Amino acid sequence: MTNGRAIGANFERTICNLLKDELNIEFRRDLEQYRTKDHGDLITDSPFPFVVECKRRATGKTYSYDWWEQVLRSSALMKKKPVLIYQLMRSPIKVVMNMNDIIRPFNGTPIDQEHLVEMSIPSFCMIVREMLNE
Repeated sequence: MTNGRAIGANFERTICNLLKDELNIEFRRDLEQYRTKDHGDLITDSPFPFVVECKRRATGKTYSYDWWEQVLRSSALMKKKPVLIYQLMRSPIKVVMNMNDIIRPFNGTPIDQEHLVEMSIPSFCMIVREMLNE
């Protein structure tokens, strides 16, 4: 039997390393997530504008909307933008974020409702680099 918590912790460490490689920002797991409800999974001391929730699952075709709702609660609490990073076993890692969080930094017109966008880690990091360079 596989330990779900260990799988989650390993995935969080993997994402920390990927984000470090792409953004040159040190991330670490937020161990407070096990003690306090609605904490994101990763934290950093840099001015990173997102709360990151990491999920990994063996089956399915896409993310669970419950995961998105979880990161929405965390982001409201932390006053940051939500981002969900997930992987289905043997599939590429995907990032989910609200389209308005992409449009606003590039001086676009926000959309009245929530539209979620799914992308790769390199695409997400390109957006973050642009946001941080403003």
